Amino acid sequence: MLLRTLGTAAGGGVPQWNCACPGCTGARRHPDRRRRHDSLAVLSEGAATWCLVNAGPDTAEQIEAHPELRPGSGQRRTPVVRIILTDAELDHTLGLLRLREAEHLEIFATRPVREALRERLGLDHVLTPYTTATWRDLPLPGMAPATEVAGLRISAIPLSTKRPRYACDAPVDDCWVVAVRIEDPGHRTTALYAPALATWSDAFEKAVAEADCVFLDGTFWDNEEPRHTGISGRTATSMGHLPVAGAEGTAERLAHVAARCLYTHLNNTNPLVDPTAPQHAQLAALGLEVAQDGMLISL
Repeated sequence: MLLRTLGTAAGGGVPQWNCACPGCTGARRHPDRRRRHDSLAVLSEGAATWCLVNAGPDTAEQIEAHPELRPGSGQRRTPVVRIILTDAELDHTLGLLRLREAEHLEIFATRPVREALRERLGLDHVLTPYTTATWRDLPLPGMAPATEVAGLRISAIPLSTKRPRYACDAPVDDCWVVAVRIEDPGHRTTALYAPALATWSDAFEKAVAEADCVFLDGTFWDNEEPRHTGISGRTATSMGHLPVAGAEGTAERLAHVAARCLYTHLNNTNPLVDPTAPQHAQLAALGLEVAQDGMLISL
């Protein structure tokens, strides 16, 4: 199984167009620090097409940046694009509109995510004149068998009831935000992708322990980051993101995990967007990494 990190930033990317914080200013001065919206491309050995996990507003640029994701020689249009969604947030779903030139979209999502996108945002109405879209359930462990997708087995781990702002009055459901579990049965390897993590549940603990590679929410370095940077009056945890460091953080938990662990979904305020920041050494001492745009991991 091949994993290509197409992007590793939280909503808005790094730099954000309307921000001049140190992270954004540094990314403008040093282009190698730029990060696109978090997304992952996955390919099983022997498969012809990649699957995308999340599709942000820069998804077309992400695909074009990697030759292996481009259409084959002589193809007028990409026949099928398969997208797996971790939630219904705009920074993970606006790319569905950018992918409308495909002949067919196959979209895997949990029920509340699917309903929000189809009924609240009216994606079916917008996409129908351009392409055909098939919506498929993203199964939950113990409730349905994993879905077979291009030689991989896909399932979801419920993480949070956090709803996107445009659906803030929608019914509460544990599956608004999920981690995606991707298994390659041929090689018996598993990847776990969780760019938004509000709580560390027993089910998530089990999924992490069984994985060979884990991509985890790295939105904020510590719980007070949103407050002391002035972007919010709330803490990281109250915004639906466990921080990396501190008493509420995930770094100490991951330090005892056998899997390769990488942080993704970095906010522009996170000191980790600066490769010279001392926080990188703290993570390295624990055996942890910060994912970079364009990384290729083979499992």
